[in-house]
Amino acid sequence: MKTQNFQSIKRVVTLALLIIVFMGFFDAILATPTVPKSNQPDTLTYVQYKGSVIDKDSRSPLAFASLSLNGTNIATVTNTEGEFALKVPKNLTEGKVTISFLGYKDKILNLSLFKSEKTKIELDMLVIALNEVRVFPKDPELLIRAVMNKRNENYFSDPTSMTAFYRETIKKRRTYVSLSEAVVEIYKQPYMSARPDIAQLYKARKSTDYTKLDTLTFKLQGGPYSTLYMDIMKNPEMVFTEDMIGCYEFILENITKINDRLIYILAFKQRPYTDLPLYFGKLYIDTESLAITSATFNLNVTNKVLTSEMFIKKKPVSARVYPTTASYRVDYREKDGRWYYSYSRGQITFKIEWNRRLFNTIYESTIEMAVTNWEKSSERPAKGSERIKSNVVMADEISGFADRSFWGEYNVIEPEKPIESAIKKIQKKLEKEKL
Repeated sequence: MKTQNFQSIKRVVTLALLIIVFMGFFDAILATPTVPKSNQPDTLTYVQYKGSVIDKDSRSPLAFASLSLNGTNIATVTNTEGEFALKVPKNLTEGKVTISFLGYKDKILNLSLFKSEKTKIELDMLVIALNEVRVFPKDPELLIRAVMNKRNENYFSDPTSMTAFYRETIKKRRTYVSLSEAVVEIYKQPYMSARPDIAQLYKARKSTDYTKLDTLTFKLQGGPYSTLYMDIMKNPEMVFTEDMIGCYEFILENITKINDRLIYILAFKQRPYTDLPLYFGKLYIDTESLAITSATFNLNVTNKVLTSEMFIKKKPVSARVYPTTASYRVDYREKDGRWYYSYSRGQITFKIEWNRRLFNTIYESTIEMAVTNWEKSSERPAKGSERIKSNVVMADEISGFADRSFWGEYNVIEPEKPIESAIKKIQKKLEKEKL
């Protein structure tokens, strides 16, 4: 019985790779990039606002804060430095924006208060009175079982067409060796459907310099599908199914607020007798609906052999490769009493130990995707030939880089300063090649 249970866990964890890494001997050179072609011409029918979201008291940036244009499904998120870029159609510039962050008071601002650059938005931290919580669950395991049982009530039951921005990076220590970005059209299946979500590439750009990758290539497989798979309410096997709940310990840590709603903070970790790598982290659960509004979790990478087998598809014989950290995040937004996937991020750090070399090599791979607009859809999903394959390697799929106006009216995640610096270097190199 125990063996069967472990086999079930192993099968589930194998499904939860998220970022499958391909490593092989160096066999590529840096190619001159070309500009990808767009399906439609960009038109200046929008206004762009930039700025940052910070804690009012500490002045520290608030990463992954949400900005939503009221009365629409247009939204974006701040980057890890708290910076944002929000593009709004010109006919909606009289609207209002709601800024939300877990544990802080929502702020609603008129768009007229936003600037094209350096808009500073300050949020106040919330203080929760215990008497606001009417019910405080005594059994945290029963709470998570109730959450899973209410998936059908809490999440979208209709097919949804989404526009999203996707980014993936690979860093060798502090140097970016690969950068891919894309606007993706997603056909999101109903949450209780077993059918997988479908992605279609609309716009994309990339730069990869394999000359910085020692004697091997390092590629991420899965692209946008990897970020979609982090939607743990659509894909509960990502972390735990109802059968696997018993493999975890749950602790109800605290309460907080988001969007003026009370939120349980439910921590979890794998039980000591479970040898295979599982997860530990926190679930943020709406106290009224029992919907998960956000989740942050890490893979237990203590067992180097097993975790290496999970992530590494191929590697040189002379190298030992294993992940040292694997962290994930997924956020949801609410619309008319139903919740939907809005953002996810995965970050994995790998260490490579070489035979007959004194120093090891550290690589960090990051993938993230933010839904910037959506609508319920009665149309059929894209045909097979138009879809991105689930095993896509974005660095191979995309033909090259482009200029700053490339994204046009589409909302994108504002690049962090190191990424922005890498982009500027790429653009300078392209300009020199044209001369």
